[in-house]
Amino acid sequence: MGIQIDAVVDCPINDEMERVLALAETVGEPVTVTFMWEGRERAERAVLVPAATLALWEHWAPTAFPTNGAGEESPTAAEEPELAHPAEFGAFTLFRRRVGGRTAVARDGVVVAELLDPDEARWLREAARNVRQGFMDPKQKAAFEEFLARQASPGDQ
Repeated sequence: MGIQIDAVVDCPINDEMERVLALAETVGEPVTVTFMWEGRERAERAVLVPAATLALWEHWAPTAFPTNGAGEESPTAAEEPELAHPAEFGAFTLFRRRVGGRTAVARDGVVVAELLDPDEARWLREAARNVRQGFMDPKQKAAFEEFLARQASPGDQ
């Protein structure tokens, strides 16, 4: 999915975090990142999705990401949610949502990307692609039907 970057973040340096966030925004593609936050035993994988790409996916996706029976989206979401204090990294501020596990990434008060669980990002991208591929606007559909009507049947070829 997009670009694969592994960033080990024991003690985040503003410039490094800024470069990863700017990369996703510049290329307009999702960037997979692995974080090793200070004080945590397990690494956290996330997909950094530019805001415009996420808006497009959510427009075409037929429904929201399905949750498991407990109403949680991922194993990490089942843990007690931490306080949602914003974390600043250079020009960017991260706002972790207490519900859903997403983290909004803002610059100058504007959300430029979101960190999503890799499973949610994969599902959302595929759902949007499948719906979008099946959609034709009315003019395109009429032209395609006319094109098909002019084609010889398979038995005549």
